[in-house]
Formats: sequence, structure tokens, C-alpha cells
Amino acid sequence: QVQLVESGGGVVQPGAAHKLSCETSGFIFTLYAMAWYRQGPGRQRELVALITPGGLDNYSDSVKGRFTISRDGAKKTISLQMNDLRPEETAVYYCWARYEGDCLRQFWGQGTQVTVSS
Repeated sequence: QVQLVESGGGVVQPGAAHKLSCETSGFIFTLYAMAWYRQGPGRQRELVALITPGGLDNYSDSVKGRFTISRDGAKKTISLQMNDLRPEETAVYYCWARYEGDCLRQFWGQGTQVTVSS
């Protein structure tokens, strides 16, 4: 059974740093691209950061230079280090996995709420 379980959500002050993690199981982690998406109130879900099985990463323009995605093959986890958080980044953050051999084979976590507020 495939599972993606996010953790680390909470209330964060504007300008602060915060880290999210996603623990995975039930699939061959090293064959999957992994990503973080987010969905703010009244907004569509958007891609935040993606990392390939080989470790290449890319980011949305809005977070480039402030967020860092990483993956740990041994622990089958990914993380998102977020720096200088902004109130408009309040959202539910989702972990996502996609099999590189079949783009239709993809999985989502349940999401974790991050609220950026003073």
C-alpha cells in the first residue's frame, strides 16, 4: 500500500524558516520523481518544488532562492526547507510522487497545513 505522510505543518511567523518532511512507503522510491505542491485558500494547487530520482531539482519562480527540496533514498523521505516565509504562502502543502516510467502513476499525500501569520 502506497503511503505519503507529510509532517511539520504549523503556524509560522512571517520571515521565519520552517521545514516539512514526507515519509513514503509502498513503492520503489528511487524510481519516482518527488515534489511538493501547495494549495492556498481560494487558489488552485500549484507546484512548489520537484526533485528527480537523480537529484535534479527545480522550483517555482515564487520560491526560487528561498526553498530547498531534498530527498533521502535510504530513509525514503523528502523534505522542503522553507526560508523567509510570507503570509501569502499560507497553504496546505502536499507531497507527491510520480513514477518516471509512467507519468500516469502518481500518488498524493493528505497534506499538512502551514499558516504564515504573526
